[in-house]
Amino acid sequence: MAAQDVLDPSNGSKNTMKIENTEKRDTLIDIEKKYQKKWADDHVFEIDAPTTAEFPFDSITPAELHQKFPKQMVNFAFPYMNGSLHAGHAFTSSKMEFATGFARMEGKRALFPLGYHCTGMPIKACADKLIREVEMFGKNFEGYAEEELANGDANPTPAPTQDTKADITKHVTKKSKAVAKTGKMKYQFQIMQAQGVPVEEIHKFCDTDHWLQYYPPICQRDMTSIGARIDWRRSFVTTDANPYFDSFVRWQMRKLKELGKIKFGKRYTVYSPKDGQPCLDHDRSAGEGVGVQEYTALKLKVKEWPEAAQKLLSGKLPSSANVYFVPATLRPETMYGQTCCFVGPNITYGIFKVTDDEYYFCSDRAARNMAFQSVFPEWGVFPKVAELQGSDVVGTLVNAPLSVHKEVRILPMETVKATKGTGVVTSVPSDSPDDYATVMDLAKKAEYYGIKKEWAELEIIPIIETPKYGNLTAATLVKQLKIQSPKDAKPLAEAKDEAYKEGFYNGKMIYGEFKGKPVSEAKNLVRKSLIDAGDAFNYAEPDGLVISRSGDDCVAAHLDQWFLNYGTSANGGDGEWCEEVFKHLESGNINMFSSETKHQFEQVLGWLAQWACARSYGLGTKLPWDEAFLVESLSDSTIYPSYYTISHYLHSDIFGTKPGKFDIKPSQMTDEVWDYLYCRRDTVNCDIPIDQLQTMKREFQYFYPNDMRGSGKDLIQNHLTFYLYIHVALFPKEYWPRGIRANGHLLLNGEKMAKSTGNFLTLSGAVEKFGADATRIALADAGDGIDDANFEETSANAAILRLHTLKEWCEEMIHDARLVQSPEEFAKLRDAEKMKNTDVIQRTGPKNFWDELFENELNGLVKETFDNYSSTSYKAALKTGFYDFLLARDSWRSATAGASVGMHHDLVKRYIELQALMLAPIAPHWAEYIWLEVLKKPSTIQNALWPEVPATVPALTAAREYVRTTASNITSAEGMQQKKLAKGKNVDYDPNKDKRLTIYVAASFPSWQNSIIATMRDAFDGLSLDMKAVTSKVPKPELKRAMPFIQELKKRLDSKEPAKEVFERKLAFDEVEVLTAMVPYLKATVKKCLQVQVIKVEDADGGKKKKGVVVVGEGEGSPVAELPQTAEGAVPGKPGYLFANV
Repeated sequence: MAAQDVLDPSNGSKNTMKIENTEKRDTLIDIEKKYQKKWADDHVFEIDAPTTAEFPFDSITPAELHQKFPKQMVNFAFPYMNGSLHAGHAFTSSKMEFATGFARMEGKRALFPLGYHCTGMPIKACADKLIREVEMFGKNFEGYAEEELANGDANPTPAPTQDTKADITKHVTKKSKAVAKTGKMKYQFQIMQAQGVPVEEIHKFCDTDHWLQYYPPICQRDMTSIGARIDWRRSFVTTDANPYFDSFVRWQMRKLKELGKIKFGKRYTVYSPKDGQPCLDHDRSAGEGVGVQEYTALKLKVKEWPEAAQKLLSGKLPSSANVYFVPATLRPETMYGQTCCFVGPNITYGIFKVTDDEYYFCSDRAARNMAFQSVFPEWGVFPKVAELQGSDVVGTLVNAPLSVHKEVRILPMETVKATKGTGVVTSVPSDSPDDYATVMDLAKKAEYYGIKKEWAELEIIPIIETPKYGNLTAATLVKQLKIQSPKDAKPLAEAKDEAYKEGFYNGKMIYGEFKGKPVSEAKNLVRKSLIDAGDAFNYAEPDGLVISRSGDDCVAAHLDQWFLNYGTSANGGDGEWCEEVFKHLESGNINMFSSETKHQFEQVLGWLAQWACARSYGLGTKLPWDEAFLVESLSDSTIYPSYYTISHYLHSDIFGTKPGKFDIKPSQMTDEVWDYLYCRRDTVNCDIPIDQLQTMKREFQYFYPNDMRGSGKDLIQNHLTFYLYIHVALFPKEYWPRGIRANGHLLLNGEKMAKSTGNFLTLSGAVEKFGADATRIALADAGDGIDDANFEETSANAAILRLHTLKEWCEEMIHDARLVQSPEEFAKLRDAEKMKNTDVIQRTGPKNFWDELFENELNGLVKETFDNYSSTSYKAALKTGFYDFLLARDSWRSATAGASVGMHHDLVKRYIELQALMLAPIAPHWAEYIWLEVLKKPSTIQNALWPEVPATVPALTAAREYVRTTASNITSAEGMQQKKLAKGKNVDYDPNKDKRLTIYVAASFPSWQNSIIATMRDAFDGLSLDMKAVTSKVPKPELKRAMPFIQELKKRLDSKEPAKEVFERKLAFDEVEVLTAMVPYLKATVKKCLQVQVIKVEDADGGKKKKGVVVVGEGEGSPVAELPQTAEGAVPGKPGYLFANV
């Protein structure tokens, strides 16, 4: 790929849809831009609480205010300002946007604010890269040779590697979030070019402040372009760039420290040696969500080296040296059962000097981690004195602490990985399926592996007993899962997880010092015993690959640091705090919108532990009591939704340089003031006027608690859980969050979004390509659950045509309407004038049967759509409020046109009005145009309330379904005849010639069914049907005919359909009346149908035979003696029909 192609901003979307004919789209975009400007000019989305002038501060409680003036506050995790928003941002924000639009229609004061996240490493790291690149290539990078991009090393970020879950009791992320979707580019300036930043502007981004100036306006532009109902007065940037927000964060951190929620001490954390500080989730280019895994590192002292190792080590170790193999284990309680120790024969290991007399054998990676855990004398230094292959040390005799076998051998294991643990694995075949499978294989193929068979045949001692697998768990699982060799990776991974889980939760020690204790208790006791005896030490590493944004391969470091004491007591955290959060989660006072979301929160609360809340590099607020550090990016973004409630009173620009509604200085915002505003105290001593303080406090008390917080599901494991923790710590219970709506990731056209594959779409790109409303419709259509959603460009493109076509139809119906008084006038005008669209000829006066069906259907769809919006099921709301609305209209148009009666003018207007209202939350620009310019309403649809409609009439609903089913069955039968004719088969009539349609409608159900229903009613106890009792009372000659009928009714009863409806079987409508109304429609829609005759079929001769009478059509009132078989099968609600040529 040529260098210029790589850097072309459009390259990232090269494989997405291309649109050629844009006239319809451009028409819609013109409308969208017009109304976006009008909404902004009219301040439509600027929402305030009821003022203290209307309701004095102490005259009404917040609860009473909410009752009198319902409100809704929603927001999503504010975007990071190091690039433009993409379709994934649009998807998450769309949920908040649709919720806001609907809440306004419910009469709520609906607040949707948005800020700009700038805290942390990303901006600083990128700016520092650009400084170096400007030094290398010049201000405009003129010294850069283009061929380097095409031919040089693109230095892609390595993908994280994950083995089977290390610790079954702890969460491990399944994959890293792709933070940078920029493809493979070596330099930061290239990434900026690919994002569309002009090359002559890029050098300005060397200054971190420029990022804060450049991207927020782009964010506001893009969110405005899609029609977001955001109150932009409340926006702000994070970090000390805004002194008011800086004060807010400093207050928050001081309060948490005062409450004992922030602690100081040594703990393991993911750390970047290059950056010299912890590398937390938002500081990473790979490995987001990866935490630290702690191990027990055993010390297996070498007693005897094999000959190969002796030669390699000659002269490299002092004679007094004690060398220890250092396996890392998660199961110290099983060490009593060690039978050998494994190394990877093809792995390169080192021997590292700890003291003059002590040396450790492990992988380089492990030694590097240990160097930042005070294992070696000098921080960050791990002196290697020798290097060996694993195969060189096979056969080494070592001492095994705690093992019943005091000395064991080092043996080869081909599945050992240098990227996990220390690369040395101690073997406990009693409880580890991997170990069991390997020692069995080694013993079987000793000669092949170059070992002595007896080395692999030490007795396997039972250590732990479980109810499920006995006292030799590994052997049992290997047998059950039919594992044949160590290469059976998938079943071994399954067995490993199962063995660990069963052992930890249900196992009991049956050997050793802690015999009789549960494994869950003995685990830490054995660990302590080993460490106290000097036979082990603590070791930790990142539980997966973590790459910092500076490109560093991170380690686990044991640091003195400030940390938020999250977690259960068992995880070393503040157990009471964790329990309060858990109780809120389970209280029913917070809506998670899906059971899976709630389940994920419960899991996170179980494993989440202490979290470093400070760093020394990046952007942010200085830690108030230790200003050498900054508050990290996931710790300053927990309760900021509360800041939205008052921000516009403090400042009128995002940087806090211009005063807000009140002339309050940052210095006036003391901790005492913040405490007062956020209901932590009732009085305050400050120089801010009390009326201003009360006004701000009113805003907080009115809009809080936060009703819905939106985010991608990947933030459940950190940000969203922190959000709950800090709210619970700092606010009274009535202000704790009321809703968290997590969504899945967004696929684009069924594939992962990535610039490198050309399958990427920015928010601005989507709006430019499809327009705002079509994009919004595709976002609504993408999906609503926590599973990954899919933005289909074909859906957005189809929405353009639908919206434009419907817009033109609405315009014609209102502007060009020709009103008539009767069906006769309709037919006369239709036939007299050649009209492009006869829909404009509209009836007035009384409504007919078709009108009633349509109006009733609309009422039902309005109710369904309301329920769908209420449950945030936007895909379903789009279906019922748009697609089904269109289908209902088309059915009505077809029926009234076929019946030559035309549509009713009032109902046309009603449909258009309801359609605009149904679409207002999702496609507000289109709805606004119809509302104001077609229907000529006096004010914006953004302030319109949800329409009130009468309850649906069951009889009309049933009649509508009857009409559609009957018409469909008749046309399908006609179609079958056409197919037969086309294939040269014999047909009963020629469908292409003039014909008569005869419909046979049953006056009653067959009398034999009545007796069976009576029998079934007696055998039904309200819960279940006694089939034996039923079949025993049905005469044997009748069973063949009766059983399908019995089974059908039983099926309905089993589905919990009310027994009364099942047994009484009365139609909710007059079938003959409905068919009479259908006759003109059927004549018009069935090809060459000259006559329609309806014959009513009744029982005769005591039910032994049938008789008929013509009730509609030629010969009306005449009896019909001979009836065809199709008439015999007719039952109420399911007519028979017959075609014949005339």
